[in-house]
Amino acid sequence: MPHPLDAAALQAALPPLSGPLRLSGLKAPVTVHRDAWGIPHIQAKGEADAFFALGAVHAQDRLFQMELNRRRALGRAAEWLGAPAADSDALAHRLGIEAASRRDHEAASPEARDMLAAYVAGVNAFLSSGAPLPVEYGLLGTQPEPWEPWHPIAVMRRLGLLMGSVWFKLWRAAALPVVGAENAAKLRYDDGGRDLLCIPPGVEAARWQADLAALAPAITALLEASGADATGGGSNNWAVGPSRSATGRPVLAGDPHRVFEVPNMYAQHHLACDAFDVIGLTVPGVPGFPHFAHNGRVAYCVTHAFMDIHDLYLERFDAAGAKTQTAGGWQPVTRRTETVQVRGAAPRTIDIVETVHGPVIAGDPGNGTALALRSVQFAETDHSFDCLPRMLRTGGVEELFTATRGWGVIDHNLVAADISGHIGHLVRAKVPRRPRSNGWLPVPGWTGEHEWQGWIAHEDMPVAINPPGGVIVTANNRVVDDSHPDYLCTDCHPPHRARRIAELLAEGPHAPEAAGAIHGDTLSPIALLLRERLAALPVRSDAAQAAMHARLLDWDGRMTAGSEAASAYIALRRALTAILAERSGLAGLSGHPWLSPSPGVAPQNQLWWALPALLRADDASMLGGWSWEQAIGAALAQAATTPTQPWGEAHRPRFIHPLSPLFPDSAALLDPPALPIGGDGDTVLADGVVCTAGPAAAYGPLARYAFDVGNWEASRWAVFHGTSGQPGSPHYADQNIPWSACEMVPMRYDWRGIEAEAKATQTFTP
Repeated sequence: MPHPLDAAALQAALPPLSGPLRLSGLKAPVTVHRDAWGIPHIQAKGEADAFFALGAVHAQDRLFQMELNRRRALGRAAEWLGAPAADSDALAHRLGIEAASRRDHEAASPEARDMLAAYVAGVNAFLSSGAPLPVEYGLLGTQPEPWEPWHPIAVMRRLGLLMGSVWFKLWRAAALPVVGAENAAKLRYDDGGRDLLCIPPGVEAARWQADLAALAPAITALLEASGADATGGGSNNWAVGPSRSATGRPVLAGDPHRVFEVPNMYAQHHLACDAFDVIGLTVPGVPGFPHFAHNGRVAYCVTHAFMDIHDLYLERFDAAGAKTQTAGGWQPVTRRTETVQVRGAAPRTIDIVETVHGPVIAGDPGNGTALALRSVQFAETDHSFDCLPRMLRTGGVEELFTATRGWGVIDHNLVAADISGHIGHLVRAKVPRRPRSNGWLPVPGWTGEHEWQGWIAHEDMPVAINPPGGVIVTANNRVVDDSHPDYLCTDCHPPHRARRIAELLAEGPHAPEAAGAIHGDTLSPIALLLRERLAALPVRSDAAQAAMHARLLDWDGRMTAGSEAASAYIALRRALTAILAERSGLAGLSGHPWLSPSPGVAPQNQLWWALPALLRADDASMLGGWSWEQAIGAALAQAATTPTQPWGEAHRPRFIHPLSPLFPDSAALLDPPALPIGGDGDTVLADGVVCTAGPAAAYGPLARYAFDVGNWEASRWAVFHGTSGQPGSPHYADQNIPWSACEMVPMRYDWRGIEAEAKATQTFTP
């Protein structure tokens, strides 16, 4: 057992970041300047050396994270993390991430393959440079393994793995026998009364409801199959054209929301060579700038678009589990066995079954039925990496959108602005054509009525360039209404964040320095909705209940860090969600095999998001004979027993290093500090809670950014801990203070200033 870490061990593990470093494989010297926040600014001569240097710098700062994410992608994380990682490793094996990533590398363009080869060569050159290893390797008693050119594709695939519709379909399928078809169709995100669309900006529309008649075959099949027995997150972004900007130039801003993983999914980098000069957020383990960056001519950013890119098929198996029924007759399945190695435990053998639709991810074929997944992320060759080098050199919004043709690994609202004054929004995604009925539930795999019919063309994806009004806002809300000729999505986030951002932008010309105030807005429309329902309740005789009741009625609905009423609201909503789960019978679905694919689906977490729509419609059909007044009264009685404290303290996140649970004596040095923060999942400051886990923020903005398009030195950004993944680095957690206050640090782009003010400079030499 290794000794607990101390400060000396952390310092000894840091690689030198100044002076010369010889790296075999470079063609010419590369200079790396690090600014006051430790952000690397990399200058190379040619493209190959630039990607090589990015790989080396990623390994300097984030080697352990890179390898852990590669292991997670390939189903090998449990070798390091033990039994808690075994289920997700098993899913990675079932999905065949390794085979899909190797396939995509073989089919990649020559330019993409060159980029990948150069990047991986840089990683491996750093591994051979003699630099000290991160402290995590000493704790684990292991050594890093070399990289291969297809590995970055696997890392990228893992980061967006199964985001979106698959979890909602599994949830409704499990709930169907408990609450019936009509109520199961209500188990989705709140629509706020009416959806706010991304395209056209500012337009509202009614949300498409389930056609229960069209779904009848799927409902019948699912009920027969069950007779024998999601996640938080999201993102905001907005673009303001010159006519709506205080500068006369476009402004592009936003923040990506994900679960708080340590180290951060993103790292700030600046990479320049004779072909491009790009600054933005990179993904350690991946070359290029896939999500957020500018190249001096055009800036771009993304949010999750919630396109439906995953279908679930209920498969019928023969008695031997060797064949499945299809429209063309019985077809043999493919079986293989793979092994997951588990630290401190016996290996796990995984029996993998694949049908004509894809791998079985839930249920047991031996019982006659199981659920198979067909996903854009695995079903056919993906060409997303072909887009990465093209995006670096684009000169404007339309050229950028053309450069993304073929992107498919995860779906995005790609929003951009350029120095000519143009703004635009493209849904960057690869979406199959198939019936709308595929969007609600797993569908029968044997009828032939739910098969994919080719792909929606790049030219047919929703797009808006220079829309009337000069403003674009996306916040995971619905992209287009359901009159669109192609089926795109069923489930998307509520319109609350997008609507609030649009309201704030409408108050006057928008300046880049005002982005932080929008990032930090804490007004919760759901808090106001619940306050309205509380107003109808009589004053409580119990003193604690009366005090909570009065506090919430006097509250303005803002989830500020200092508010005790905000803490009371979350306690009340959690109690009300638990009551809904119990009285509907849905709480009993915990552990259901269809909700078991890692990371699993918790009924209360899903009901947290469905609750507001039921309240707004006064729909008590899942309350087991109670009214909402009875349920709210009972929830108030429960919540009033919870001690109140300022919301920022109750909501303070805990940033947990992946090795802290294994090495608790070292956790204090591995876990970055965190300050109190406000917001919740319904506010623009989307520091969200997981209902079953308590009030602490479990996800939120991994980064914030504001591009002053054309005046690049005025752009700003921040990440939630720091640019380094090394716990001993002064830049491991130095951005948490500005991030917690919704402030940002300078995004330095001008090379003269960078060189003059660099805090450390290093030269990579061949």
